[in-house]
Amino acid sequence: MSRTKTYLELSQDGGGAHKFYEVTVEGTAVSVRYGRIGADGQLQTSTFPTAQKAQAAAARKIGEKVRKGYAPAVRGERAARAVTRRQVTSAPSTARAVAPVLWRFRTGAAAFGIHIDEDRCWVGNQSGDVYTLSHSGEVLARYSLPDGVKCLVADDFWIYAGCDDGTVYDLSSKLPFGAYDIAADVDIFWLDIRQGVLNVADRNGGLTVIDHEDEYQWARKSTGAHAWMVRADERAVYHGHQRGVTAYAPDGGAELWHTATTGAVLFGWQEDESVYAGTGRHVVQRLSKTTGAVEATYGCDTAVYSCATAPGGRYVFAGDSASSVYCFDADGTRLWKLGTGGGSALSMQYLDDKLYMVTTDGSLVCVDASTSAIADAQQGTVPVAMDVKSAAVLPTYTPAASLTAVATVSSPPAGGVVVECVQEGGRVRVHVVSDGFEPSWNVQFPRGIRQVGERYVVDALHPASAGFYRVRGEIRRLV
Repeated sequence: MSRTKTYLELSQDGGGAHKFYEVTVEGTAVSVRYGRIGADGQLQTSTFPTAQKAQAAAARKIGEKVRKGYAPAVRGERAARAVTRRQVTSAPSTARAVAPVLWRFRTGAAAFGIHIDEDRCWVGNQSGDVYTLSHSGEVLARYSLPDGVKCLVADDFWIYAGCDDGTVYDLSSKLPFGAYDIAADVDIFWLDIRQGVLNVADRNGGLTVIDHEDEYQWARKSTGAHAWMVRADERAVYHGHQRGVTAYAPDGGAELWHTATTGAVLFGWQEDESVYAGTGRHVVQRLSKTTGAVEATYGCDTAVYSCATAPGGRYVFAGDSASSVYCFDADGTRLWKLGTGGGSALSMQYLDDKLYMVTTDGSLVCVDASTSAIADAQQGTVPVAMDVKSAAVLPTYTPAASLTAVATVSSPPAGGVVVECVQEGGRVRVHVVSDGFEPSWNVQFPRGIRQVGERYVVDALHPASAGFYRVRGEIRRLV
């Protein structure tokens, strides 16, 4: 049986993508392996009725990638993309009581990514697994991404996972896709996104801003390295690093203010009027978004790995390196300190009297943070935590790497919106074909399946204030 292999790479040493794409044809089977250079990548295999059709399909795949700038290469000659895994320690808690944990889901690897909304709980770990759960702890679905998840961020309805392979994946529909590619010389530490504009904080203390078309806007280098915090709103981008927090204007990046915090910033949170910085010197500090002035300080007993607030900042929560979780009132008074019952909280979020945390042991933990539950916990009375088990057969979704991974339809379903890939200069853009939309606006769309002349049907398009459309729901190829 004949066997052919084609190995391609796309890498700009001064910045840009840093990926490989390998196509193997063996008889009637076509295998595609793709991912970050230096990693094993993700494998997809398809079979065809004849060897000739398999060869033709492989040629199409290779042609698509070559048109996007991929070129033949020798595997192993180019160095892997720089990736920093956050090294954290976790000591046993010194708290006298344990938090009232309602349920715990173990993902199998250390987890930094968390997002909690009205419908679901999201958790992403360093193995590239993202799970969604109900608020009662039922596991609903799993996304399998090619590399470790640094963080999960939300932009209105849309959910994004920033991964170690330098890709930010949109997880808003059943078919996840790469929405942004981060330059190879940017070692991602943290992300935030607002109205389609992505803000990237990195190992060197840099801040890079990318728009909805995955195009560079501006970058700044803050005074401190290891930028583990970035938060954005209409007024500024707040960048936390080893030497404090620096605020930059969202349009152009002019520095608005800088505040030296008590210790290096390890995590950040924001409310409407304040930004919160958790530091290695055992405190969370609340800073004014307008002036950068320190408004309050919340003292913990060891380094602060994470923080969050109740709406309006009426309560402030913090997780430390010794597996404890704290609650403060707005002025800085400590109300309680409890053990997590597991590892240290690497990220957290509060919703409806519940505190959700992801921990060093890879768990997503739901804590009853109501006044009565905490009072009972301080007296030593806590519920029996439910250990959530994943279903034996769980819907699992992987990113689309090519046109063949997308479902097809022969005609638009009722209510569907038709879009088309078009050539504009050196870029492939996506515009709306269906009536009732602004035809000059671009559509934010997966780069991996853009091919001039191809048409797709999407469930819905939503306008963004910056003058472009965003896809909501399933994407299907129109054939």
